[in-house]
Amino acid sequence: MKYFSSFCLDKCSNTPIYQQIGNYFYYLIETNQLQPHSKLPPIRSLANQLKVNTSTIVATYKYLENKGIVYSKVGSGTYVMPLSLKYFEKLKEINLPSFSPTSLQSRESPLLNFASLTPPTHLFPVQDFKRAINDVLDRDLGDAFSSEDPKGYVPLRETLCQWMQRTQINTSVDQIQIISGIKEGIAFLSQTLLQCGDFIFVETPTDPQILAIFQSRGAKTVEIPMEKDGIDICFLETRLKAYRPKWVCLMPSYQNPTGVSYSIAKKRKILELAVQYEFYLIELDLFCDLHYVGSRQLTLKALDKSDRVIYIKGFPSMPGLRLGFVSIPNLLCSTFFSTQPRQGILASALLQRSFERYLSLGLWEIQLEKITTFYQLQYQHSLQILEMHLREYIEYLPPGGGLGLWLQLKSSYPMETFYNTLLQKQVVVAPGSLFSLSQDHQYSFRFSFSIASPKEIDHGVKLILETMEDLIK
Repeated sequence: MKYFSSFCLDKCSNTPIYQQIGNYFYYLIETNQLQPHSKLPPIRSLANQLKVNTSTIVATYKYLENKGIVYSKVGSGTYVMPLSLKYFEKLKEINLPSFSPTSLQSRESPLLNFASLTPPTHLFPVQDFKRAINDVLDRDLGDAFSSEDPKGYVPLRETLCQWMQRTQINTSVDQIQIISGIKEGIAFLSQTLLQCGDFIFVETPTDPQILAIFQSRGAKTVEIPMEKDGIDICFLETRLKAYRPKWVCLMPSYQNPTGVSYSIAKKRKILELAVQYEFYLIELDLFCDLHYVGSRQLTLKALDKSDRVIYIKGFPSMPGLRLGFVSIPNLLCSTFFSTQPRQGILASALLQRSFERYLSLGLWEIQLEKITTFYQLQYQHSLQILEMHLREYIEYLPPGGGLGLWLQLKSSYPMETFYNTLLQKQVVVAPGSLFSLSQDHQYSFRFSFSIASPKEIDHGVKLILETMEDLIK
């Protein structure tokens, strides 16, 4: 590859070889030497050129894919991601760091982190999970590390079926696929069921990585605006008549980033439209368990009588636990489960067995009660401080659950200056422009109370107020 003719590996560096190569690819992409949808060189030929093992190039491409910089097509190769670059450019414009917990925590100066939705590690139930792991190792010995069923550990799937029945969801063990995370589940769904050119409807604003996954498969995304009780149904119907989507992807409970929860009336109407226009719904359930006001939200899947909902569940309240599951409608099972191989989608065998034991011991309910109590206090404190200091400058709807608040500015500000100034004060929030390619949300931002302590929330909100007051002088 001509771009690597002047590239030299530093074998004395502490940076791994695969990461050095990956960083150079990032430079080529950032400087527009590699354009969106450009194909990266074949693994073997690049390995020969750089005189490294093919496994090193495999690790490089995986490193880039995990960062959302490239995407892979089965049997075709690896390509430059188009969407992610636009978000990288936005990050670069306002000089913000990546919003991954690792990058935020790796800065030399401590940040007041109101961007990440990742729970702090002190909330992980170490002793309880250690007990579950030890029970599995004592019981299963070496078998604890073996994975026999490509759908996932059968007793775990059985336990999850029982758990779903308690939330009014009826499904069978054969309809469940264990996954290593929400986004891995979406990616595998897209790989198995999505065709290039299919229309996918998504909420706006929404998680940019979801958009990136769909577009990496060649799908055409249509954004449906959010209202106070869910997506705009009238707007949805006009688009349904025009485009006939394959999927409509929604997060009906404490939507990211807005925190909106769909009304029962809208949920029922969306299910009716799914039957009428013959599309499937993808329901993303990340935060349904984290409710602080009223009772638990009823999922679309629980209301679904026509088997039109693909239900994807994650467990974000367990910090670092990369495990979730997908419940597939009967009519899609044959196609979905016939696709092989599934490397990268499954959580480890030991983790699956340990989580099953953890659930069976009733420890999940104890952990959920603990973490909900913790976040309810965080949520209430955040509302109190925002109301005390920022009500003159922002509008928001208290979501009643989840891990963040969607704040909309009452007046227009020079947003680049706003975010730059906050960063200089060691404050990071998630800019609204990251959640859409349009400019509709540029005067909004997501304020997460996930990691920050009450004292940090107090200090951070005062710094946000100080910045706003300085900008209007």
